[in-house]
Amino acid sequence: MTRIRPMVATDASRVADLTTQLGYPSTPEQISTRFAAIDGRPESVVLVATDDSDAPIGWIQASRVAALAESDVAMIGGLVVGDGHRSGGIGAELLDAAEEWAREHGAVTMSVRSRTERARAHRFYEAHGYRQIKLSHVFAKPLS
Repeated sequence: MTRIRPMVATDASRVADLTTQLGYPSTPEQISTRFAAIDGRPESVVLVATDDSDAPIGWIQASRVAALAESDVAMIGGLVVGDGHRSGGIGAELLDAAEEWAREHGAVTMSVRSRTERARAHRFYEAHGYRQIKLSHVFAKPLS
């Protein structure tokens, strides 16, 4: 039976594996460092779906966004369900839990960015009431 709970520091190794499956190669040490910067902050949450042994098999991050251009928005920072557990409703459970967290924290809109080649993810979000509102280019610049 799947259970949704907040991530804890001891989940870092499995979350690193899941994050790598999402396409962002990560070590347990990197996840530990990133999680330490998020854990306990009221504007962000990381939830994990666990199997019967309480090991994470998926995760979602949601954060409230403070912006001048929009108000009362929460953003999904990532969502992944591990190989062998996909298409069984776990992603929907994680999404529902993140949306509930966002509502409880004052958000009236949930937003997500998804790479153009992730057609399966796009169908997932559309099936859960999300609609594409724009196409964007994402730019990054290393600061070090």
